[in-house]
Formats: sequence, C-alpha cells, structure tokens
Amino acid sequence: MRLRALLDTDALGLRLLGGQDELDRAVRGVMTTDLRDPSRYLSGGELVLTGLAWRRDASDSEPFVRLLVQAQVAALAAGEAELGDVPEDLVLACARHRLPLFAVHESVAFATITEHVVRQVSGERAGDLAAVVDRHRRMMTSGPAGGGPDVVLDLLGSDLDLRAWVLSPTGRLVAGPKAAGPGLPAEVCAKLAAEHLAAARTGRRGPHRVILGGATYSLFPVRSGGRAPQAAGDVRGTVLSDWLLAVEADAGDWAEERLDLLQGVTQLISVERDRRDAARTVRRRLAQEVLELVQTGAAPAEIAARLRVAAPVLLPGLGAAPHWQVVVARVEWDGAEGSAAEGGPIAQSLLEEILVDPHATGPEPSDRIAVAHTGDEAVALVPLPAVAGEHDGPGSGVLADTLLASVREPLAAGLDGDGRVTLGVSAAVHSAEGLRGALEEARHARRVAAARPGRVCAAGHQELASHVLLLPFVPDDVRRAFTARLLDPLRDYDRRHRAELIPTLEAFLDCDGSWTRCASRLHLHVNTLRYRVGRIEQLTGRDLSRLEDKLDFFLALRMS
Repeated sequence: MRLRALLDTDALGLRLLGGQDELDRAVRGVMTTDLRDPSRYLSGGELVLTGLAWRRDASDSEPFVRLLVQAQVAALAAGEAELGDVPEDLVLACARHRLPLFAVHESVAFATITEHVVRQVSGERAGDLAAVVDRHRRMMTSGPAGGGPDVVLDLLGSDLDLRAWVLSPTGRLVAGPKAAGPGLPAEVCAKLAAEHLAAARTGRRGPHRVILGGATYSLFPVRSGGRAPQAAGDVRGTVLSDWLLAVEADAGDWAEERLDLLQGVTQLISVERDRRDAARTVRRRLAQEVLELVQTGAAPAEIAARLRVAAPVLLPGLGAAPHWQVVVARVEWDGAEGSAAEGGPIAQSLLEEILVDPHATGPEPSDRIAVAHTGDEAVALVPLPAVAGEHDGPGSGVLADTLLASVREPLAAGLDGDGRVTLGVSAAVHSAEGLRGALEEARHARRVAAARPGRVCAAGHQELASHVLLLPFVPDDVRRAFTARLLDPLRDYDRRHRAELIPTLEAFLDCDGSWTRCASRLHLHVNTLRYRVGRIEQLTGRDLSRLEDKLDFFLALRMS
C-alpha cells in the first residue's frame, strides 16, 4: 500500500506534518517502538509508530531519525498521547532527511493502525493470507467467542498448510492450532523458548532455525505493540517479555513474500497480546494500591478493605476473602549499575508469566495474579482459596522449590550468562495484619536466593528459620577467610594424596558423627574412617567430638 492511502482513511486519525512529496512510498509493514535505536528490528519499508518515550530532549530527534532513514523505513508516525503536539525538533529532523512524518491523534490506538496496515499490505501481496487477515479481523470484533490466537493458527494450517504455536518467553504454550492434533510437549516448548531467547540475545533477526527431535522449526518474535519493558533500550529487557511464533517448517528457503506473510501473522497475534496486557491493567493497579498501603504502614482495616475489592477480581465467584501469599522477584544484569529503577517493570512482566501454571494454555490464564513493581523489584499478590491457606505445609500455595522448575532452562538462555533472576516466597497469611510481615518475609527469602550460585534461584519462607538465613549476610571476605582456614589444609592434602578427606568430613557430619553409619555409607572399615577423621583433626587443629568444631566445619562446607 502507499502512504497516501493512510491519509485517506479517517479512522486512523493521521495528520501529515511533513513529506508531502514522498507520499507515493510503498509501505511493506508496521512496527511500534520506543527504543532509542530500533534499527536491528527493521528490514526496510516499515511505517514506524512511536509514543516518543525515547525522546529525553531536543537533541535526541536527529540521531533517531537518521537511524530510521538508514534502515530505509517508509515513514514515521508519532503519537500525541504522551507529549501532546509532536515536538518541533522531530518535525525539522524528518524534513531534513525527507522522512514523511504523521501525527497520531491520542484517541487512536497503535493497534488499530497496525491491524489496518497489516490487512492492507497482506491483501496486496498474496491472496492466501488475505483470507486469514479478514477472518481474523471479524474474529477480533466478535468478542471472546471469536476464538483468539488459536483461530489464527488454525487458519494458517488450513490456508497455508503450516503448523504453528505461540509460546511465552518461559516456554508456556499460549496458543496452538486446535485442528492439528496433539500440541507440543512441554519439554519441546521449553527448548524452543530457550533457543529463541539465546538467539535474540545475540541481536540476530528472526526467524531462527532450530532442529529438535528430527523436526525443523522456524521461530518468529511476536513483539508487543505497546511499550514492552526494556532497560534503556537494551534488548536484554525485551527478550524476557516477547512471545514467539514457532512454525514447524524451515523458513530458510522461503521466498521473501512468504516471510512477509508470516511477519504479518506475528503482528496480528501481537494485537491479541496487547489485549491481554490491557486486561492486566486492573490487576496491576490493585496490586500497586495494596503494596503502597502496606509499605506506608496503613491501618489494617484500610488494607483489608482494599483486599476485599481485589478478591472478586482475582478469584471470581469466591464467597469469602481468600488467603494470600507474597512473591518478590528481581532481575539484575551484570554491569547494569544505574538502571535499577527500570528493573522493576521487567521483573513485573516476567513474574506475571512465571506464576502462571505451566500446564495452563491460552493468553489469559494469569487473571488470578496481581503484580506490582517498586524500584528494582516486582511484588506479586497471589490469592489462595481459604482451604489452601489453612495449611502451611508443603502442599499449599506457591512453593519456591517448584516455582522455577519448568522455566529454568529458557530463562537461563535469556539471561545468557550476564543476568540473574531471584525470587522469594512468603508463607500464606490469613488477614491484612499479616501482609506486611509476608512482604518482609518474601524479601528476606529473595536475599537468601540471591546469595546462592546460579542464574535462576528461588527461596521460600521455610528456609528462614534455618541457619541459611544468616549465611547470605556474611561478607564475602569473611566467608573466604573462614572457609580457607578450615578447609584449605584438607583440600591441599586431598590434592597431594587423594585421601578424600573433604568427602569423608561431609559424610561424617551428615551422619551426625555416627562411626558405624558413616563407615557403612562410605564403604570403609571403621578403623579406616577413624584414621581419616584423625588426619582431619591433625591438619586443622580441631576436635570433631566437640559440637562447636562440628558446627564450624558444617558452616564452612555450606559457605564454600
């Protein structure tokens, strides 16, 4: 389609600010961005939509426009919702570079423009996807009964003979073709998400080709049409929030026209994603209000009143107010000092996904989760039916040791060796009075998780009654000195003589100092065990019959 045709469509609310002589340019696609440098995601010919969040002052307009021109985009459309009128410095920069510039009225959603452009461009390119777009448009205007992304994927199968699935960044199956037989196994979804995140971290453009179990998949990113959370334009933030479209086919030998068709499908699915995100707004606001009340020390009665409002939204049809758990998450990147304020939205988006049941499908299974963010952390308010909250045993509510089990592989790939995700989980609380304590408990648990090795770690409230609560707060230099004094002589001796004193010490402590049980576990004669323990005592000057020395060795092993 031509730029001129956009101005002829009143429903799009576009007003031309410059580039009258360039209106015959062809539009090949559309992209929404607030990145300071979106060039890596542009292939040329796009209508770029922006809310101007990248602009901090007038000096930012010139480099932004220059990057768009170098990427050979067709035009730029700037929304008026954020700043009112489009800044004059942006108008002048576009005029200097002969880049057509449109203003988008604040009453018009970017999703409306995206759908219109995708439908027009796809219809002009090929008839097979034109049917998909048109039917999807009708589906979107028919309400929930229309079927959502599953219908789009069914149309891909019937019209283009392609099997495809929409996956979350954690590998959860968001949508799949209902007419294509069994869905993807959970382990395949996790591996595909991991491959996608790893490829996206390199900055390579999709689709990414992956071979799993003899099948070839092409992975297309599905980016939100709104402002995805991102760290100062850093791709590290967006990869943890974008969906992906996994197509069971090798797109490497596809013609450009077919690739364009699939890119159009991802843009259609992104409209569904935006609808899902809009539905989360109410839950996020409820969580933010409760969090602010708790942190400012509001009266329990005021907090309880807010919880009564939240309960029917999060657990529709529930007769009584539920019990609650608090989960705190933090996303950190190596060498990202100064960006802590931007880490909260990233952690919020990620925590909303992590807390979804990994076996749940569809774009809206997270409607019982309310997540707020403050500073560099996200805080989730998880409602539990009263029957679950009455038991604080291992079978109730969110459990830290299982929370990350299904998402660890893809998240580790997305963090790519320079990021960390840490989570803390509180016990269930039964009233507003307990919510402040639950928040502090979850934060303490997250700090315990942060002290552990690994890129993806979680800790629960059960661990806060143990010595492990103290270990994370021991300074690193004290840890190193303490463990070196006790364990280095044993390690040196093991290295020279292959005596296995460290494993012997671990087993002896684990058997509570029982000679017979320890000897049996190590398959040693008791005299041999006594010789090894004697050597440990000789090398360290400690006495393993004394409780104090046993405790010192135990702590040294845990901190090493």
